[in-house]
Amino acid sequence: MGVRSVHPIPVDEVEAQVRAVVDDFDVRAVKTGMLAQPGTVERVAELKRAGLLGPLVVDPVLVSTSGHSLMSEGGIDAYREALIPLAELVTPNLREAALLCGVDVSDVRSPEDVAALGRELLSSGPRYVLVKGGHSVGDEQSAHATDLLLGPEGLTVLDSARVDTLNDHGTGCSLAAAIAAGIALGRPVSDATRDAKSYLLAALEGARLWRLGEGHGPVDHFGWGA
Repeated sequence: MGVRSVHPIPVDEVEAQVRAVVDDFDVRAVKTGMLAQPGTVERVAELKRAGLLGPLVVDPVLVSTSGHSLMSEGGIDAYREALIPLAELVTPNLREAALLCGVDVSDVRSPEDVAALGRELLSSGPRYVLVKGGHSVGDEQSAHATDLLLGPEGLTVLDSARVDTLNDHGTGCSLAAAIAAGIALGRPVSDATRDAKSYLLAALEGARLWRLGEGHGPVDHFGWGA
């Protein structure tokens, strides 16, 4: 797996930005994205333990769709040991879940294997784990995008049709952000996750036929194609 050069924001600056926001707003949920280096992961964990952050949705951005690493050395351990145990919800995709569990993704061949990854992550301390199904088990062309939510209620399978579109950039991030928005509104995690999945399906459908230059475009976050 290749490593893409990243230029992360200095850790102290990240903390200063967080403090500027939480000092000025009533922040009711927080979603993390690409943190890029273990020091940033650990600092966010410190801020959470200090009570500055509300319910935490951790989207562990570790590897790009093209296979490039988006986290510097030591980052996976930092997630596992420092940040994931503090999360209300962790939302890895299949590749990220495998990395966090120290498993070769090629060995994940069934929904039961995916559930086992989710249970291992759940055992490390977060309240919920959502293994996102954008990357199918053994078949990238599956007609379904199936997410597995594990938590106090047990295992919930969230299934939807896979939308055939090139406009799918940032789908995992959008899903996690929508869940965090639901939590901020007071929705239970399970309901917020179902709501977010419905929202993302509509956003993918809305952008399905867009042509916005080369490569993968964005989803229809604002319902313009409805």
